[in-house]
Amino acid sequence: MNHRINSLGILSLAGLFLCAAIVMAAPKPDKEQSPLKVPDSVIIERDVEFSRVGDRPLLLDVVRPKKESVRPRPVVVHIHGGGWSGGDKTQALSGLMVAADKYDYIGFTIGYRLTGEASWPAQINDCKAGIRWIKSQAAKYHLDPDKIAVWGHSAGGHLVSLLGTTGDIGSFNGKDGIPDASARVTCVVDWAGPSDLLTYADKSKASDPKSGIARLLGGPLAEKLDLARAASPVNHVSSDSAPFLIMHGTKDPMVPITQAEELVAALEKVHVPVTFVRIDGGGHGIAGDEVKQRVYTFLDKYLRGQDVTVSSETIIAPAGAKGK
Repeated sequence: MNHRINSLGILSLAGLFLCAAIVMAAPKPDKEQSPLKVPDSVIIERDVEFSRVGDRPLLLDVVRPKKESVRPRPVVVHIHGGGWSGGDKTQALSGLMVAADKYDYIGFTIGYRLTGEASWPAQINDCKAGIRWIKSQAAKYHLDPDKIAVWGHSAGGHLVSLLGTTGDIGSFNGKDGIPDASARVTCVVDWAGPSDLLTYADKSKASDPKSGIARLLGGPLAEKLDLARAASPVNHVSSDSAPFLIMHGTKDPMVPITQAEELVAALEKVHVPVTFVRIDGGGHGIAGDEVKQRVYTFLDKYLRGQDVTVSSETIIAPAGAKGK
């Protein structure tokens, strides 16, 4: 697929597995995209309604192995990036096909309201509604509701980090979908996500009502400090948080690596398992075979219960990804 993204941008999940490059622009409408080449071993269900806000349906896509499984399968949920104002759930489909075809996961990619439609906390409310719906479909899809990994890049990294740190905090659950069910997740893969909106925001730009942070919060940062604190994953870390794999480029020009370092320090302080992998020379895009191997080892450990070690050794960024 040829996807393009804006501002914070994201690396499509296809890039996670296939080392595709980031392209910074808005995603093309589906009709302009190349058709997906779906393996015979995979089933894709597009635009499944998981909740509704008024008359507005919230949709997700399902990517699952065609072959029946004796045991319930573990789940990988992707949350797209795009500066909270762009991006699209379809960006993850190619990568999730690999996860289903080669690694026997059931994949979901959740669509959420962007900032042009609703400000915070609509985004996390929608993501949590999606997680609750996925758990409610355990019998239909023969999935394990207690083995759910969430994976996101950039703005998606911010949202999955909140999923991993807020558990069932009522103020984030929203009232849509299945509000009384649990939205807890098993583990988190955070790629280059903002963790502290107060230290992430460029103060000179955040006062601009058109900035990404201002659009997310519904007003200039200086007027929304309490909301910014509440929207920051680092402020919700507790011993009850899910295990994390955090990967971040040392030369990221869009989300400084200090954002990852803040979150890692907070998780370590309360003894939550966290593996922090620096991508030496890497920019905002993350890719490469070693990256893929680390992620799947992490998933094996926390979704399949395998006795494996996830290395925190620094990865050298591929030549084409340095500083971008």
